[in-house]
Amino acid sequence: MTTNGVLVQDLINKGILKSQKNINALRRIDRKDFVINSEKENAYTDYPLPIHCGQTITKPSQMAFILEFLDIQIGEKVLEVGSGSGWGTALLAELVGKTGQIWAVEIIQRLVEFGIENLRKYNFTQINLTKAGPEYGLPEHAPYDKIIVSASGSKIKQAFLQQLKIGGKMTIPIKDKLVLLTKKSEEEYKTEIFRGFVFVPLIKPSTQSIGTNC
Repeated sequence: MTTNGVLVQDLINKGILKSQKNINALRRIDRKDFVINSEKENAYTDYPLPIHCGQTITKPSQMAFILEFLDIQIGEKVLEVGSGSGWGTALLAELVGKTGQIWAVEIIQRLVEFGIENLRKYNFTQINLTKAGPEYGLPEHAPYDKIIVSASGSKIKQAFLQQLKIGGKMTIPIKDKLVLLTKKSEEEYKTEIFRGFVFVPLIKPSTQSIGTNC
């Protein structure tokens, strides 16, 4: 029978999951706690799974790849754009610890509620999950040490770059590619581009409330 432990070990065996802190976080935060009931039996497969409103929970190998690049540290402040089911939010909270902060936004109201419901299983106090407002990200709480954008746009939004601390890292999907970005200075960025990932589209924050019933 496949378990969360088997899933994590598979990611280690494939060489995707490497650092002990990320291994520990993925072992503690059970993906099954963040999928819809009809997908519980598929929780430990390495596939994105449907949640609500046409959205998905991230593929485990993709999540592990992102966490390895971001290298989250205890005490950091992290922005998550598109919290979805809350699985990534919980992993980030586990990695920053009680002295860190996770600011997470989600534009679909039903997913805000779904994420909050799932996160209650873990009793985190360092998570601030809210409905997305009229701007990209949460500029009022910037700068952030790390930013993770979970949905794909046509280009890197200047708003996200402005909210990232110098020396900080960001992962952001652009079309069918995943961009890993490190901010060297206000004008200089190091970027790496990876293909082979699948993302849901980024919904513009100007879009008015998407209701509970989608």
